[in-house]
Amino acid sequence: MPRRLDAILGSWALWPHLYSSGRRRELWAVVRAVSPPGPAPDPAGALVRPGQPRSPPAAPCSKGRSGALLREGRARRARDGTGRGGQWRGTGAPHPCCVCGMSAVLRGALRRLRPPRRPGALGAQGRKEASSPSAGKDRADTVIIGGGCIGVSLAYHLAKAGLKDVVLLEKSELTAGSTWHAAGLTTYFHPGINLKKIHAYSIKLYEKLEEETGQAVGFHQPGSIRIASTPTRVDEFKYQMTRSGWHPTEQYLITPEKVQELFPLLNMDKVLAGLYNPGDGHIDPYSLTMALAAGARKYGAQLNYPVQVTNLNVRSDGMWEVETPLGIIQAKRIVNAAGFWARDIGKMIGLQHPLIPVHHQYVVTSTVPEVKALKKELPVIRDLEGSYYLRQERDGLLFGPYEREEKMKLQESWVTNGVPPGFGKELFESDLDRIMEHIEAAMEMVPVLRKADIINTISGPITYSPDILPMVGPHQGVINYWVAIGFGYGIIHAGGMGKYLSDWILEGEPPFDLIEVDPNRYGKWTTTEYTAAKARESYGFNNIVGYPKEERFAGRPTERTSGLYDLLKSKCSMGFHAGWEQPHWFYKPGDEIGYRPSFWRTNWFEPVGREYKQVMEKVGVIDLSPFGKFKVKGTDSVKLLDHLFANVVPKVGSTNISHMLTPRGKVYAELTVSQLFPGEFMLVTGSGSELHDLRWIEEEIRRGGYKVEIENMTDEMGVLSVAGPYARQVLQKLTNEDLSNASFKFLQCRHLKLSNIAVTAIRISYTGELGWELYHRKEDSVPLYSAIMEAGQKEGIDDFGTYALNALRLEKGFRAWGAEMNCDTNPLEAGLEYFVKLNKAADFTGKQALKQIKEKGIKRRLVYLTLETDNVDPEGNESVWHNGKVIGNTTSGCFSYGAQKSLAFAYVPMELSKVGQKLEVELLGKNYPATIIQEPLVLTEPTRMRLQKKGESPKI
Repeated sequence: MPRRLDAILGSWALWPHLYSSGRRRELWAVVRAVSPPGPAPDPAGALVRPGQPRSPPAAPCSKGRSGALLREGRARRARDGTGRGGQWRGTGAPHPCCVCGMSAVLRGALRRLRPPRRPGALGAQGRKEASSPSAGKDRADTVIIGGGCIGVSLAYHLAKAGLKDVVLLEKSELTAGSTWHAAGLTTYFHPGINLKKIHAYSIKLYEKLEEETGQAVGFHQPGSIRIASTPTRVDEFKYQMTRSGWHPTEQYLITPEKVQELFPLLNMDKVLAGLYNPGDGHIDPYSLTMALAAGARKYGAQLNYPVQVTNLNVRSDGMWEVETPLGIIQAKRIVNAAGFWARDIGKMIGLQHPLIPVHHQYVVTSTVPEVKALKKELPVIRDLEGSYYLRQERDGLLFGPYEREEKMKLQESWVTNGVPPGFGKELFESDLDRIMEHIEAAMEMVPVLRKADIINTISGPITYSPDILPMVGPHQGVINYWVAIGFGYGIIHAGGMGKYLSDWILEGEPPFDLIEVDPNRYGKWTTTEYTAAKARESYGFNNIVGYPKEERFAGRPTERTSGLYDLLKSKCSMGFHAGWEQPHWFYKPGDEIGYRPSFWRTNWFEPVGREYKQVMEKVGVIDLSPFGKFKVKGTDSVKLLDHLFANVVPKVGSTNISHMLTPRGKVYAELTVSQLFPGEFMLVTGSGSELHDLRWIEEEIRRGGYKVEIENMTDEMGVLSVAGPYARQVLQKLTNEDLSNASFKFLQCRHLKLSNIAVTAIRISYTGELGWELYHRKEDSVPLYSAIMEAGQKEGIDDFGTYALNALRLEKGFRAWGAEMNCDTNPLEAGLEYFVKLNKAADFTGKQALKQIKEKGIKRRLVYLTLETDNVDPEGNESVWHNGKVIGNTTSGCFSYGAQKSLAFAYVPMELSKVGQKLEVELLGKNYPATIIQEPLVLTEPTRMRLQKKGESPKI
């Protein structure tokens, strides 16, 4: 029976009867009793026998997503769904577009009593899926495993780009898994940077896909509005506006009056503002996938199903053998796009992908008279405080909540035991009491919901990674194994990620930087327990305020703690870096301690200034153990590094900063390279780049046949950095080695003992001050730290964290990979010419492309800005304005404690890049005056020493 929302809230006494496991067993028994023998009818009414393709769906609804649930709900017999403990039920439930007063279960039973159509009857659109239980070719360039919208999109893009021999294998049928039951939301919005490009490409593709393929996709674009009902949420919208201003897609901060004009059914009592994206909307996931499939076949790809992959074997030449019950396919590469089966595929080759299915529910209502009376479709709304989305579905409404982490539900048994055999287009039992607080919030915001009847509640599995972002790209440690998995928002990502991954496969490098979705951001430290804890948190935090410098605490600490963690954890505010805990800033008596996020200056602002002063005037110690650390040695080690890096190979006992470039001349990575012994090197990279960089190096070793060994020492090796004017004075007390400037010069490295502890010392510091980085065994971290702190008592030594380090490096004009440089930038526009040796003999990767870029000239350049602000500072990715137009973007920024003003790097057009140029930087809805200055603001310690020797007065 339809259930009116206000009646549900007022009739709790009925719940044990309506939703008890016993009652459900009785109802499902009725279904089984009346189900006719033999094959179940397909969505269009034709019989579906084992191995027979299904007929196509009915045409999309005129006012909402077409009936994915109707098509697939009629496709198979309902399974016994007793209990809610992870068991699942069939899809006999009605499609949300069907408005009917009957019980969903009885409707399904009665439907099965109707005589089926003859076998082979066509669906409403007069077409039939072209599939066959065949593995197809026995050789392929690329085998894609998984026929959801992601896998099919990749097949479409690879084939359209001209790649021959693309084969997709699906164990069940296209859209099985999570695609078929998705709510189908599409949006230009994303809080990240380049993921906005993914969303934009998807929407533009979906707009023209029907014309290209002849397949209707049911795409609606009424726009969407995010609702702000607190002042902090308004600040968040302003923060997101400046981060989107330099992107081409439309986004507007709108008034309550405009919100009501666009969505007249809202209760405006709490609405303070809206974030509006024209062009947003929703699409039928089934029809979208079928259109992509039609396009893939049109361009030559083979989509084969039902064909289950039973095993994977990689050969010595890098080719893959993909085993199926119908034969073996040899492939140049494989792409795991298997959705919540991705873990099972990974286990075939010894990988434990950190993925877990979550139960996501959405509710569909019958016709709402006030909705039916509207002359145009309502925009999608996202009530962020209520934590739900709501959109129009035909003449009714559809809304889906994201429960808090303590209420949401994981399907953990699938992680330990695998996905149940035969699961494909089934659902979980719904659980309305789990989402009641969100239903109440929705009724308060959209009062017409109170009188609406619920005709369907969908509870289906979607796959989450720990941080909710997908895992896309080649996987470190396995040759020619790519992944496109962990999509919590697969419909909006499908088009863009298919194009992104296709370009990467064909061109040999990513088309732009998306390290946030790199599968190699996870490692052995990502346990099942961690994955579950983070997935709970990520799901529950779907709509929380997104602050700068956000920290999330579930699952922490991991097993990946530095040797100093237990000693320091109570003294500082820790940050999470690639599984590590690293101090952000340290507490002193009188400080407001703990994590206090804000869009404005907050509790760490003054303490970080104190740490800045500590390093500039005395001496400080920082734990840098999260650095990625590799040792490379062998006959061809020099040859390898000469080809990998744009800089020269450092001599024995020396260190330099080197960059790995892509074939197109983009900056793939920045590393510190030290030659410790002849032919033996230590490479150091940032914590978030560890496996990202290691994979690139390993691939070059394999491709070039270099005789070298590479060892990842990240977890075994700790790093302490000692920096400041008294750094030499403190360390000299602990060793007999001469640490004088004449004996131990800048960018030299050597092995020595400090307090009888073996270290590899490099005279370098990201602070730009006098300093050493001390690499040592992890188990020696505490005794080494204690010895240094004891030795520095007279000099007033103290700790400092990464926030102070960032301020110090920005004042020195030091670039950071991932901010000033990445796969979106070349080293010439980033100001890295000093580190790029175009005249060296080796033909390093990217050299020829860089020569062409230099010859043509660059169109933009990284500049150095000071800003006149008040209680807010830049952090990166803000819009830069000139004469009323957005002309660029910041890359990183902070408050300069030396100059007592804000400081930022920014990319601007060449014609606006001269020193003295006046610009503006947008921060929280206000444009602040900015001026390009000569960099650096503060000279580095080695430079100051050289100028002093020449009798010049250095600036500090």
